[in-house]
Amino acid sequence: MKTRRDFLGTAAAVIAASAVPSSLAFGAVDSGPARKPLRLLILGGTRFIGLHMTELALARGHSVVFFNRGKTRAERFPNVERIIGDRNGQLDALKGRSFDAVIDNSGYVPRHVRLSAQLLASQVPQYVFISSVSVYPDFAKPRGEASAVGKLKDESTETVTGETYGPLKALCEKEVATAYGERGTILRPGLIVGPDDNTDRFTYWPARAARGGEFIAPGKPGAAIQYIDVRDLAAFTLRCIENSAHGTFNVVTPPGAVTMGALVDECARSATAMAKPATAPKPVWLPASFLEAQKVAPWSDMPVWLPAVGEDAAFAATPTRRAQAAGLQCRPVAETVRDTLAWHLTRPAAERDALKAGLAPAREAAVLAAWRARR
Repeated sequence: MKTRRDFLGTAAAVIAASAVPSSLAFGAVDSGPARKPLRLLILGGTRFIGLHMTELALARGHSVVFFNRGKTRAERFPNVERIIGDRNGQLDALKGRSFDAVIDNSGYVPRHVRLSAQLLASQVPQYVFISSVSVYPDFAKPRGEASAVGKLKDESTETVTGETYGPLKALCEKEVATAYGERGTILRPGLIVGPDDNTDRFTYWPARAARGGEFIAPGKPGAAIQYIDVRDLAAFTLRCIENSAHGTFNVVTPPGAVTMGALVDECARSATAMAKPATAPKPVWLPASFLEAQKVAPWSDMPVWLPAVGEDAAFAATPTRRAQAAGLQCRPVAETVRDTLAWHLTRPAAERDALKAGLAPAREAAVLAAWRARR
C-alpha cells in the first residue's frame, strides 16, 4: 500500500514535470489594485501555482518577470517578460537585475535554491520560498512553525522521493535563511488544490461525484481535513510581499474548518447541479478498518484523507494562527469544489477518464461489492 510519503514523491514529480492544460477562468479572487505596484520575479511561473500567482499579481497592478527555460506553456501570459535560463547553474541572465521580491515556487533541490538566493540577495529585498508542511518529520502532534524539521542522512542527494521530499524542502528553507536572513519569507502549504491541478489529489472527489452512483467515502464524515486553495495561497503570497511580511508560515485551512463530510457533500451537490449524472451521486461511508483490510490506501486511493492515528494523528490539526494574523483567508470548500469541477469538466476526455489519484472504477466497484457481501 502506498503511504502519504510515497504519494508525495510521485505528486512532486507530476507538479514539476507536467504542463497545465487549460485556463484560469474559474472562481473569483481579490483582484483589486495594490497600494503600490511592485516588480516581481517568479522562478518558473508557467505551471499550476505560478499561473495563479501571475494572474493575481497582474490583476493587482504588479509587473511580473519569469525566469525559466522557456519550454513549458510559453504561450501563456505573452506580455510577461521571460528571462531564459536554468536553475541548474545557468543564472547569469539574472545578474544585475533588480526586483522588489522574488517568488520561488519551483525549488526542490537545495543546491538550486542556494544558487538563486545567493545571486539575488544583493539585488532583491525579499525572497519568498514556497515550501511544504512536509518539512515536519511526522504529525504525531500539531506542528507549529517552530517545530523541528526532518533531516536526511545524506544531505547531498538530489533525488526527490516520498522520503526525501520534505527534508529537501527543509534544506531549501535553510539556504534561503543563509542568504537572506530575516528578509526571507517561508510559506509551508499543505495539499494545494483547485483549478488547474492535474495531480488529481483533490480533483478526484468532484470528478468521482460527477460520474454519479454510489461511491466510497472514507472513515467518518466528521474527520477533519486540511488543504489550501491555490488562489488563497497566491493571495497570501502577494499579501506577504505587499506588507513586507517575513518569517515562516503554515498555510492551510484552519484546523477544524473543513471535514471530509463537508467535502464529500459539496462534491455531490456540485456534481448534481453541474455534471447532471444519470444516477445521483451517493457516498457510501466505509470504516477505516475495512478500507485497510481491502488494501485501500489513505491519501493515494482516498486522496485528502488520512486516519488520525500514529504519526498522522495531528496531520489535520496544523496550526495556522501566525498566517491568519498576517492576513491568510481561505474560501469556503463549496467554492473550491465548484471551481475545480468546472475546470475538470473542460479537460480532454482522456484526462477526465484516467485520473492520477483515487480508485479506478473497477477497483471501487469490487470494494463496494465486498462491503455489501460482508453486511
